Amino acid sequence: MRTQTIRVLDYWLGVPLCALLTACRRILGERPATPKRILFLKFIEQGATVLAQDAIRRATLHAGRDNVFFCVFESNRAILDVLDVIPRENIICIRDHRLGVFVIDFLRALATMRRRGVDTVIDMEFFSRTSAIFAFLSGARTRAGLHRFTGELPYRGDLMTHRVQYNPHLHISLQYAVLVEAAMHDPVDEPLLKVPAAEIAGGQQAPPVFAPTAEERSRISALIQEAGDASPADPVVLLNPNASDLLPLRKWERARFTDLGRKILSMYPRARLVVTGAPAERVAAEQLCRDLNSPRAVSAAGRTSLRELLTLYTLANVLVTNDSGPAHFASLTTVHTVVLFGPETPLLFGSVAPATTIIWKQLACSPCVSVFNHRLSPCDNNLCMQLITVDEVFAAVDRALTATTNG
Repeated sequence: MRTQTIRVLDYWLGVPLCALLTACRRILGERPATPKRILFLKFIEQGATVLAQDAIRRATLHAGRDNVFFCVFESNRAILDVLDVIPRENIICIRDHRLGVFVIDFLRALATMRRRGVDTVIDMEFFSRTSAIFAFLSGARTRAGLHRFTGELPYRGDLMTHRVQYNPHLHISLQYAVLVEAAMHDPVDEPLLKVPAAEIAGGQQAPPVFAPTAEERSRISALIQEAGDASPADPVVLLNPNASDLLPLRKWERARFTDLGRKILSMYPRARLVVTGAPAERVAAEQLCRDLNSPRAVSAAGRTSLRELLTLYTLANVLVTNDSGPAHFASLTTVHTVVLFGPETPLLFGSVAPATTIIWKQLACSPCVSVFNHRLSPCDNNLCMQLITVDEVFAAVDRALTATTNG
């Protein structure tokens, strides 16, 4: 389904359903259960799943790996298979490409959760009515999620047993951990969680490190060699020019990626460029390579699985990307990542990898995409991205290449 279709359904069907189910909840009453079988609910955004690794680890320590589940749109499952922190049989997928299929899978997923005895849901969606409805209908007696309380935030009823205050000053990885910790507490206090954030942050750990197979390394090495034979010491720079149609405001102009690529090729005569992207971005990536007009540039868009993309990261020196999933995928590897931020803030959504350079202009209007506006910005002129120059991005790439090739 298209993003706009999902938003329309979430509003026009979600609001009355949340109100109706809230009334049912108050009539029927319920008592939370001690978490024993915990399900994470995050339909979209694979990058967010990387940021949730610490939260998943906490749930696993509490309930055991076999008792942790994850519900996700099928198109976003791949990262879970790569991370291997959830048993594959515990991953519940919902197909989202057509409305009818979505409804059928939505109901099947609810039945699966009840059959598997899930008693706790961690709703990681930010004020999505669909996820709140799903959590309530799942039959889980403990449901931890965000609640607006007295704030001017999107309405989604009162369907959580453990109502957590959204804190715009906490990094999202920490916010996810707070949801898990809240589910472990008796919900006598509101809002949750009345625990020092430093205590939770102090227990956070880095994401797992991705280790490709020898076959994967061989295949991706061959792909890189399409940009010319070179020694392992020669630098490899990755360009990821797309930020998906979910938030087009995050895109840096393709023409600037072209100018950046030309400058890298000019200043580093032995460097090779690899343009990455999803299958839907293949045509645009190939056009970027043609615009570069160099035998040392090759497109990998649509030619790799997620595992192979991560393998590419392990063989590269630098990745330049808009604020999107690849910035978080890269945190599973050692590649130095240069991330271009604009309508969102790295203070909340930045990569947790130490080898990251953030470029963000911090305009007075940024971030204009947030939980508070349901990620619907009125902006039609993303100066926050346009003000990022080719020279400053190249300078960041140059510093990273100097550090990685001399390190």
